[in-house]
Amino acid sequence: PLKDIAQITEILNLCAEKMIEQEAFTEPLCQLIKLFGLPFQKKKSSDEINYSVEVSQSIAQLGYLMRVPSSQVKIQICKSIVSFYNMELPGKLLSGYQPTSVNYKILMAEEGRLAEALVLSLTLVENQLFEKLWVLKALQHLSTSGTICRQMVKAKAASRLCLYLNGADPSGQLVFHSSDILWNLLENASKEEVVDQLSGLECVHALKEAFVNLVTRGFQHCDHQLWNDLLVIATLLAENPAVPMIESGFAKFLIVLATFTEVKLPNPLVRGFKFTYSHEDFEMKKLLFNIIVILSKNPAAAQLLSENHVMPALLYYVKRNHQKPGFHDWSAAQYEELQLHAIAVLASVAPVLVDKYLSCQANTLLLMFLEWCIGPDPFFGRGHSFHGTGGCGNKLAQMRYSLRVLRSVVALYDDAVSINLCDQGAISQLLDILKYAADKLKEKEDSVLLEIHADILFILSVLCENDVLRKEIFSCEGIDILIPFFKMDPRKLYSGLGHNCLLLSALDCLWSCVIGCYIAEDSFIEKQGIFLLLDLLALKEKNLCNIILGILVEFSDNAKTTSHMSIWRGKRDQTAANLLIQLWRQEELDLGVGRDKYGRIVDSTRPIVTSFQKLQKVIPVPASCPSFAIMEVSESIRAKIYSLFCKLGFENLPGLSAKDFVTLAIIQRYIDFKVERDKYQIIWCMFHTQIGEVWSEICAEIKEEFRPVTPDERALNIISAISRNTGETVVALQTELLEIQHHHLIQEEEKTYKKIQATQIQRELLNKCWENFLTRTSNYEALKKAKILQETLIEASRFKAKFEDGPHHSTDIPGLHTTVGPGRFVTVDSMPPEHHGGLLADTQHAPSKSSVCKGPLQKDQKR
Repeated sequence: PLKDIAQITEILNLCAEKMIEQEAFTEPLCQLIKLFGLPFQKKKSSDEINYSVEVSQSIAQLGYLMRVPSSQVKIQICKSIVSFYNMELPGKLLSGYQPTSVNYKILMAEEGRLAEALVLSLTLVENQLFEKLWVLKALQHLSTSGTICRQMVKAKAASRLCLYLNGADPSGQLVFHSSDILWNLLENASKEEVVDQLSGLECVHALKEAFVNLVTRGFQHCDHQLWNDLLVIATLLAENPAVPMIESGFAKFLIVLATFTEVKLPNPLVRGFKFTYSHEDFEMKKLLFNIIVILSKNPAAAQLLSENHVMPALLYYVKRNHQKPGFHDWSAAQYEELQLHAIAVLASVAPVLVDKYLSCQANTLLLMFLEWCIGPDPFFGRGHSFHGTGGCGNKLAQMRYSLRVLRSVVALYDDAVSINLCDQGAISQLLDILKYAADKLKEKEDSVLLEIHADILFILSVLCENDVLRKEIFSCEGIDILIPFFKMDPRKLYSGLGHNCLLLSALDCLWSCVIGCYIAEDSFIEKQGIFLLLDLLALKEKNLCNIILGILVEFSDNAKTTSHMSIWRGKRDQTAANLLIQLWRQEELDLGVGRDKYGRIVDSTRPIVTSFQKLQKVIPVPASCPSFAIMEVSESIRAKIYSLFCKLGFENLPGLSAKDFVTLAIIQRYIDFKVERDKYQIIWCMFHTQIGEVWSEICAEIKEEFRPVTPDERALNIISAISRNTGETVVALQTELLEIQHHHLIQEEEKTYKKIQATQIQRELLNKCWENFLTRTSNYEALKKAKILQETLIEASRFKAKFEDGPHHSTDIPGLHTTVGPGRFVTVDSMPPEHHGGLLADTQHAPSKSSVCKGPLQKDQKR
C-alpha cells in the first residue's frame, strides 16, 4: 500500500546503516528492496497524488543505496527497477485496495531523478561486470522515457557509457545494452547535446575499437545488427566536423571498409572481415556509402578519400546493369539499389576529388552509361528504393543520378572538366538525351523527368558559356528543343512538380548557349523567340521578369530584336512599350517610390529613391565597395527597362496612354536621376573618376566624415542643383502631358456632345416628318396643298432647255393623288428608230430584259 512506503523506506535506511557494520542485515535489506518491485496499491483514487512526494523520494532512495558496498544489494535494486516495467496486473489485491496506474512507478522515478543516481553509480561498478550489466539493463528500461533521457544527459550518461564499451565481456551484452541506451538518448533527448558528449577523442576512439572488434570478430547475426547500430551513431558523429573522426583513425577504417569489395586490394585494417551478403550487410553497405557523403563535406577528409580509392570504387557501379549483376551474391534489386546509391554518392565526392575524377576517365564512363540509358537494351528497374524513385520499369533513375554527377562537376566551372566533356561530343549527346526525355515527358509528366530536363539544360549552359564555337554546335539542334519550353502552359508553373525550375533552367540555357553567337541569335529570333519571351514577360511573374528582361537587353544588340519587339502584340492588343511601362510602375510600387495618383514625381530632389533607401542611415563605405544605390541597379528591373527603351526609342511608341507617357518621362531621365555625370568635369577634378556614384549618397557620406572645403562644397551644391533641376523639369513635362490629355478629353467630350445633339435634332426632324405624313393622310386639304407644293418644287428643279428633236416624255403619272416618291419599277416607252439614228436598231446587241423582272413590269403596265 502507498501509505506504508514511507515506513518501509525508514526501515530500509536503518538496515543499510547496520549492514555496513554487520553483513547479517544484507538479506533483510534485499527483501525490503524487493518490495519496491511488487505492485503498488491505493485505497483511494487520490492516493497517487497525496503520496506522490513520499513515493518519489523512496524510489530516489533506491538510487542512493547503490553506494552500499554489496553486489547483492545493487543487483536487487536493479531487478526492482526493471520490474517497474512489468505491466501485468497483480493476481491478488488487499481487501479494499486497487492497483495504481500502470506507469505510476515510472512517473515517480522521473520525479525522483532515479536515473541520474544510476548513471553516477556506474563508476562504482566499473570493474564488476555482472553488476555493471544489471545497471545498464535498468538504464536501458528507464531510457524509454524522454524525461529520464534528458536527466541522464545532464549526468553525462553518453560519455560515461561510451568509455565502458570496450570492457571485458565474453557475452557481448555490454556493447548491446550501451548502444541501445545511446540510441534512446539520441532519439528522446537533445541530439546535439549527446553528440557533444561523444565528440571527445577518447569517446570516438572507444567507439571505433568497439566497432572494429565487432566487424573483425563478430560472426553472429546479432553482431551484424549491433555494428549497424554503432555505424549509425558514428554517422551522427561524423556530421559534426569538430568530432575527431580523422584524428582517431575511425574515418579511414570506415572508408576502407566501404570500398574494399570493389577495389579488391589487401588492407590490414579489414583483415578477417568477410561479407555474408545478408540483409544486415546490405544495410551496412548503404550506411558506409552515406558516411562517405558526410566525410566529403569535410575538407580535411579529401586526402583520405583520394588515398583509399573511393573514386574507382564508386565508378565501379557506373556500367550497364545486366540481369546478372557484378556481385553475384547481391540480388538484382539489391545491386540496383547499391548502384544508384553509389552514383548518388559520386555526385558529392566528384567535386572534391576533381583530379582523381579526371584521371579515372569518369566523364567517359558517365557518357557511355548515359548512352545505355537511352538505348534499346532491355532493362526493367525495380524502383523500390529511395534512389529508385520514378525508375520502375525504365532507366530513368540511372539517368537522373548520372546527370547529377555531371552537373556537380561542371558547376565547378573547371576548364579541364568542360574541355574533357566537349572533346567527347557531350553537347550533341546531351541534346539527344534531352530529346529522349522530352518524348517521355509527353507521355507522362513527373518530377524526375522535369529534374532531368533542368539538369541537362544547366550542364549545357555551363559548357557553352563564353565559347562561340560550342554555341554554334548547340544552335544546330538545341534551339528547336529549347523553343517548346517557352510555350509552356503558365498554369503548370504552380503544379509543384518543378515546371518553374525547368523554365528558369531553359532561360539560363538561352542566355548562355544562344546569346553572343549571331548564328544562334538569328535562328532563335526567326523562330519567333522574342515573341515567346514577351509572352512570358506579360505573365508578370516576379521571379521571371528580371531574367527575361536581362535576356531581352542582351538580345537588343541584335538589330532584328527591336523590330520584333515593336511588332509584338499581347492580349487586348498590348504593345511591348506598354508592357514595359506597366512593369516599371509595379516595380516602383513594390519598392515604395514616391508617386502621386497621376504617376508624377513627388520629391524632385530624390525622384527615384526607394522607401528602403530613405530609411537607411548613412554608412561610409570604401571606394571599392559599391553603395546600395549602385547595387540596386543590378537587383532592380528598372535599369533593364531603361536599356530596352534606349533601343526602342522614347518617341512614336504605339499603344500608350497619357499615364504611360507620364511614366515614360521618368524612364527617359532614369540615368540622369541615378547618375549626374559632370558636364564641367567636376567629378574628374574632385574624385579623379567617373564611376557613376549617386551624388546624394556622396554628399551624405562626405558630410558624415568631414566638412568639405569651400570649392568642393560649391561643386557639390552645383551638382545637387543640376539633379534638382532635372527632377523639376520632368515634373513640368509630366504636368504638361496631363494638361494636354485633359484638354484632349474635353475636346472628345465636346465632340461626343455635338454628336448626341445632332442625333437629337435628326430624331426631332424625323418625328416632324412623320407628323406631316400623318396630317396628309388624314386631311385631304393638307394633302392637296402638299401635292401642289411638290409639283411646284419638281417643276422648279427641271432643266429649262427643250430638245429640238424627239418626242417629249412626261414623268408625271396622271391621276396619282400621293405625295410620296414612285416605286422601284417604271415603264419607259422606247423612241422610234427614226428619232435616234438607229442606235438601238440592232436588237440583237441590245441588252435583253431579265426574265425575273418581266412579271413585275407586266403588272405595272396593267395598272
